[in-house]
Amino acid sequence: MGIPQTMDSLRERSAVVKDSLLKSQTITDNMVSILGSFDHRLSALETAMRPTQIKTHSIRSAHDNIDKTLKAAEVILAQFDQTRKAEAKILRGPHEDLESYLEAIDQLRANVRFFSSKKSFKSSDGIINHANSLLAKAISKLEDEFRHLLTNYSKPVEPDRLFDCLPNSLRPAASGQSEVGGKNHSESKKQSLETATFTLPTLIPPRVIPLLHDLAQQMVQAGHQQQLFRIYRETRAAVLEQSLRKLGVERLSKDDVQKMQWEVLEAKIGNWIHYMRIAVKLLFTGEKKICDQIFDGVESLKNQCFAEVTASSMAMLLSFGEAIAKSKRSPEKLFVLLDMYEIMRELKPEIETLFESKVCTEMREAAMSLTKRLAQTAQETFVDFEEAVEKDATKTAVLDGTVHPLTSYVINYVKFLYDYQSTLKQLFQEFDSTDPEAQLASVTTRIMQALQNNLDGKSKQYKDPALTQLFLMNNIHYIVRSVRRSEAKDMLGDDWVQIHRRIVQQHANQYKRISWAKILQCLTVQGANSSGGGDSSSGVSRAVIKDRFKTFNIQIEELHQRQSQWTIPDSELRESLRLAVAEVLLPAYRSFLKRFGPMIENGKNPMKYIRYSPENLEQMLGEFFESKTWSEPKR
Repeated sequence: MGIPQTMDSLRERSAVVKDSLLKSQTITDNMVSILGSFDHRLSALETAMRPTQIKTHSIRSAHDNIDKTLKAAEVILAQFDQTRKAEAKILRGPHEDLESYLEAIDQLRANVRFFSSKKSFKSSDGIINHANSLLAKAISKLEDEFRHLLTNYSKPVEPDRLFDCLPNSLRPAASGQSEVGGKNHSESKKQSLETATFTLPTLIPPRVIPLLHDLAQQMVQAGHQQQLFRIYRETRAAVLEQSLRKLGVERLSKDDVQKMQWEVLEAKIGNWIHYMRIAVKLLFTGEKKICDQIFDGVESLKNQCFAEVTASSMAMLLSFGEAIAKSKRSPEKLFVLLDMYEIMRELKPEIETLFESKVCTEMREAAMSLTKRLAQTAQETFVDFEEAVEKDATKTAVLDGTVHPLTSYVINYVKFLYDYQSTLKQLFQEFDSTDPEAQLASVTTRIMQALQNNLDGKSKQYKDPALTQLFLMNNIHYIVRSVRRSEAKDMLGDDWVQIHRRIVQQHANQYKRISWAKILQCLTVQGANSSGGGDSSSGVSRAVIKDRFKTFNIQIEELHQRQSQWTIPDSELRESLRLAVAEVLLPAYRSFLKRFGPMIENGKNPMKYIRYSPENLEQMLGEFFESKTWSEPKR
């Protein structure tokens, strides 16, 4: 195929392409024209629809506002309805349904808060004023209800109910009499008290406590703390005092105490000890418990109410203790002072716990002050007792030389003291930090020495020096024996005991020397001792021997008549002294009788001179120190 043909073909193809491009441009122009037309129409449509959109939005906003308004109205109407219902309950009063009444008060308070936050509501102020007026009436009725409940359920506790709350060991005896002092005191009893269980009495029924608590809370929220405090204090304080008076507590002054007979006062002190324990461990602790429950959550009011309720009763109890501590001191008061000091020490932990708040400071300090005062008075009574023992000027002499009443009194006193060992050690430490055992030993030693000094003086009242020695022997022996059998031995020590046993022996030896030396001299003849030294009686005249027998008879009879009326109360000591005399007298008499008896028996009327056999003498010695009247024995 040639070139011309090729060129024609290319031209044809070029024309076709050109024609196609022209058609494509025409189509493009048409599409642009159509799209432009759509854009114009859409703009027009949007413009046309805009008012409709605005109306629709307004309708929706109005609908939302209507919903909100309706809901707000419903809430307000509900508040109105709740206020109406609360008002109805308030007007009915709290007696029918206290719980519902308290709920109504809470509702009124909620309504006041609600309308206080809705100041834009035109009627808010009126509604708030009305609700507050109702609340004032409601709180006034609450005060009346609180007083009514508290008064109705606050009754004095009968003594029998209080006694039932005590451990068995502390309950009164059937006789109703209480003993104090060393008579019934023991360390074991004190230890048993440490583990004893006390059961609190029911002062207000448990079911009433929550109601009183709720009433109190409402009154506090209403700002009526002072009215609440006054009602509670007046009611409970009066009931507490009545409980104590039923028990037997009375308000006594120092002058009242001074005028009382000791027996009456001693009984009252014993009762006071029981009253203190019952008051603190049962009544005051019970008051603290109900105070804490009723005023739970109001600490200041809780403490203040408890302090005011118990103040008068506590003062009444402590005033008696103070009157005793300040009264005239005397030895017999020491043990009751120790009992009183001991109960205050026993109650110290409870008192410190019960009266720990600031408003109770005065009562707590008054109790601690009484404890210190009792300790001081007891210590001063110790000193008084030592001086009284040493200076005792009792003129009553014991004619038979037995144990003097002062000796038995002092020894019993010391024995009782040792029933209070732990109490005494605590007492000593109130004033002196040195070893309390050493202090107790020192006190005991001084009392014993004071007694011995006094006995030495009393022994000089006897005209018969032999009776002087017998008296001292009896009394020192009684002291030593009593100490050995008591806890005082551990304090005074073995050395003290041994020294005083030797003193007893010294007095016994002195008695033998004074009483029997002259009689024994009758059984000796110058140059011919009855106990030996010669094997014959030559050189001694019968007249001398007769005189010796005669003198011996007179002296032994006088001695027997006199000393058979004397007394050695301790049987062991009595037998020991008789034996000691017999060991000296009988061998000497037998020897004298054996050597010189034949000289008399071979003469006229031997019975006139040899009146007693050794067996007769032994029988006579058996009658010594028995407080018996002498009669002439038969041979």
